[in-house]
Parts: sequence; C-alpha cells; structure tokens
Amino acid sequence: MRLPRLVFFLLLGLTAAGLCALLWPVLAAGGWTPLKALIFVCFLGVAPWVGVCVGNAVPGFLLLLLARWPARAVLPVAGDFSHAPIVLRTALAVTVRNERMEAVLPALGRLLEGLAAAGVADRFAGCLLSDTSDPALVAAEEAAVAAFAHPLRTRRRADNAGFKAGNVMEFLDRHAEGFDCAVMLDADSEMSAAAVLTLVRIMQAAPDMGIVQHLTVGRPAEAAFARLFQFGMRAGMRVWATGQAFWQGDEGPYWGHNAILRIAPFRQHCRLERLADGSEILSHDQVEAARMRAAGWGVCVWAEEAGSQEDNPPALPEFLHRDARWLAGNLQYRHLLGLPGFRPMGRWQLMQAIMLFTGAPLYVAMLALAALTAASGGWAAGERGQVAAFSLAWMFCIYSPKLLGYAEVLASPARRARYGGAGRFAAGAALEFGFTLLLDAVAQVHKTLGMLRLALGARPGWLAQNRAARGVGWGEAARMFWPHTLFGLAVFAGFAACSGWAVLWAAVFAGGLPAAIPLAVASAAPGVSAWLRARGVAAVPEEVGGAGY
Repeated sequence: MRLPRLVFFLLLGLTAAGLCALLWPVLAAGGWTPLKALIFVCFLGVAPWVGVCVGNAVPGFLLLLLARWPARAVLPVAGDFSHAPIVLRTALAVTVRNERMEAVLPALGRLLEGLAAAGVADRFAGCLLSDTSDPALVAAEEAAVAAFAHPLRTRRRADNAGFKAGNVMEFLDRHAEGFDCAVMLDADSEMSAAAVLTLVRIMQAAPDMGIVQHLTVGRPAEAAFARLFQFGMRAGMRVWATGQAFWQGDEGPYWGHNAILRIAPFRQHCRLERLADGSEILSHDQVEAARMRAAGWGVCVWAEEAGSQEDNPPALPEFLHRDARWLAGNLQYRHLLGLPGFRPMGRWQLMQAIMLFTGAPLYVAMLALAALTAASGGWAAGERGQVAAFSLAWMFCIYSPKLLGYAEVLASPARRARYGGAGRFAAGAALEFGFTLLLDAVAQVHKTLGMLRLALGARPGWLAQNRAARGVGWGEAARMFWPHTLFGLAVFAGFAACSGWAVLWAAVFAGGLPAAIPLAVASAAPGVSAWLRARGVAAVPEEVGGAGY
C-alpha cells in the first residue's frame, strides 16, 4: 500500500500548499494586518481537511471512470468469491431504541424473504437488539414482533448502558452463540439479500478480515431536505469511498451499520471502556475499527452502492441535531490518540474524524475576521481576480468528491440514464450544489456553537431520532436559527462597508446564514417537496427506474 498512500498524502500536501499559495497574495495585497495574519493562521488549520477531500476524490474518480469493476479493484481480498456457497452462520442484528416498528421491520422482512428466495435462509437469523425504554413503545414493539411474518430473535435491555456499542456487545456476549458473523443494521437501514451475501462471501474468502463495511446511500426520500441532501451525498460518497479504499486497503473505516463483523475477534478486541472522566465513548465505530486492525484483523470497504441504503434526516433541525451528536462523539477521540495499542492508520482514522469538525470554528473565525477587515478598509481594490481564483479553487477542492461524482455520472450515457437523462441529472446537481452552499454555512456555525456548549460543560448523549418527514414552522426555525441569522447579517454588514463585489464574494461562503430561517422552513415544506417529486428533480436511480447504480 506504499504507492497508494504516497499518492494520497502527495495530493493532500499539494492541495493544502496550493491553496495557501493562492490565499497569500489575496491577504498581502494592500499590506498585512493582524486581522489578515489571523485569517491565514486559521486557514492553515482548515487546509489539511481540504487536502483530504482531494486526496480521496481524485483516485476515486479515476477508478470509477477507468476500472472495469471499481469496488473489486480496491478490495484487498484475492480470488473469485462471487459464487461461493454460504457456510458462515450470520446474525442480522438490528439495533433499536424507542423506534416505530412499522418503519423498521418491513426492511428486515424484505431481506429475510430475499435470503429465503436465494435458498440460504438457514444460514441467517433476524435479531432485534432493543434498548427501548418508553413503555408505550415497548408494548408496540412487542406487538409488532408477534405479528412479524418471520421468526425473530429479540432481546431487550433494562438500560442503555454504553449506548449502541453497549447494546451490541451485550448481544455478542450473551445471545450470539452459534453465529460466526453479524450484519449490523440500524433502525433506518435496508440491505438487499445480494448485498448481504456479498459481505458474507468476502468474509469467507478472507478469514483474516474482521469487518467489511458496505458503502451506503440514502433511500428515495419525499422531503425536500432529505431529497437534495442524499442526491449530493450519493455522488460524493461513491467517489470518496472508492478513493479511500484505494489507499487504506485493509485498514479502512467502520461506520457502525450496513456492515458485517466477525463476532469472536470483535468481542475480544472491541470492548469499549469508559474515558478517564467516567463518560461513555459515544462514537464507537472508528474506535472499534482501529482496535480490530491493531489486533491484526483487517477492516475494509466494499465500495459498491447497490443494495445498501439508509434514511437521511428529513429536515434541517434533525440534520443538525445528528451533527451535534457526531460532533460530541468525534471530539472524544482526542483522549484516545495518545493511548498505546493503535496502528498509525488507526490513529489517522481517529484524527480524520476529529478534523471533520474542528475546522468549523476556524471557518467561522475566517468569516468574522474577513468581515472585520472589510469594514476597516483593509482589502485592496485590485485583488478581485486573486480573490476569484482562490474562491474557485477552494470550492472545487472542498467539494471535489461531490463535483467529481457528478462528472462521473455525466461522462457515461448508461449512468445518466439511470438518473433520468443528462438534463434531469444536471438540474438536480445544480440545485443540490446551491443548496449545499447554503447548508454548509449554517452547519459550520452550528458546529461552532456546539463546540462552545461542550466547552461550557454540556453533557451530550444519544436521544431518539425523528425519522419521519415533517414541516418546520417559522417559530421553530426562528428559535433555533436566530444566532446564525444575526451572525450572518453582521458578516454581510462588514462586507457591505467595503464594496458590492465583497458582498457577492460573501454570498458564496456565508449566504446561508441570513437565509437560515427560510431555508429550514422551505426545505421541509410539503409544497416544495411535492414540486421536486413531481418534476423528478434530484431523483435517485431507485426512484427513476427501480434499479441501483
């Protein structure tokens, strides 16, 4: 893996250095000031993450274009396993906590029916790992299980100790006898029989593999927010996962669901202790992957998107609540980086998960510092071309997985057809990219506020999630997004004091902030959602023709 890793870190370094080189003359024009120096220092902290995006995107894009079977090309498993008989005994483990069973069990039922049709039902068993505590939901859960058309092993814990990781480990300790592997499924997961059989066959072909993570995409969604978000996420994750698998090989990530794990080594090596302050580890998956690899077991990604889906948050508040949970969990990794027992790639996985969030306050600080510089007359009039060059380079690099994912689809007539043709796909991509520019500005401020709350002593935890489409009222949006709006207005006031072109530049990077309240309302509005669905805008292949990518 030396050459692929050299390629990745070379792309990372060149991207970070190139963007710094483009930013330097922008800041130097008209003379350096303390504010400009602080902007550059903040950017030095953000640039490595942008380099990660390019380092994964470019190899992934090239492999998707040129490889006959990209997922197989980057899988660190030898031999042809595609038709091997199924010999491993596998639990299909669905983790739930205070969920609606009518949204959980149908997907599991379809999977069990598919496995029965393939003649391998005797090698699998459905298992419900419940941490449900609400009495009404417990009763509904029991009634739904009793009415379920397939045999289902159920287990309910009396408490939520260890959150999801504790739920899984308790199942593996006490209820997994007779199983070799477990396919981990969240309440909103759906996998096809073909996808599950591929994961099992990979485990059979590679007895030293501990976890195989399946690439996962969003299910067709009705709500405008989820529809637009998953359209872009699908393009970006396909490129990202392929490129990441290219250079990480059998030291890859684990995302906690839509994946298969080998029970015995997972139970032995992936038990999570409390942190030094007594708190539970919230984001368990990357720690489990790092420990599995440190123990000599492989962790890899099957970068094929067909047959593996999940639901995305239906509205902006739910999306940001999920982000806040991930933020709290990923920042805990800073306590683990110096502990013994991790391989270098395991530490990198933890560091990368931290970097996903630590760039947010730096981004917000750069916006504030740039606005203050503009208000104080610190920007030179002759630097517009340099600003434009830096801005375009920044946007391409940070969004390179998504943009190259769009390019990959447009480059192939067959792929375009799966999305309903080039025109429909291009319209969806354009609308989604504009939506992303608005969304990301709001998300960066929200992450920054979340980090401030944690610094002030907030104690995070995992709460039940709303997964159903809903509207967002103006009052709810105003209560949640008034800080984002006020900060955005202040930023634009600073740029307006400089010039009109400065306001246009700010609109690209901060336009979502003053628009946060109407964005939350409009992206959840039933009328907007119906309009997008009726015209097939941002439709995914399953919606267009019933087939995967």
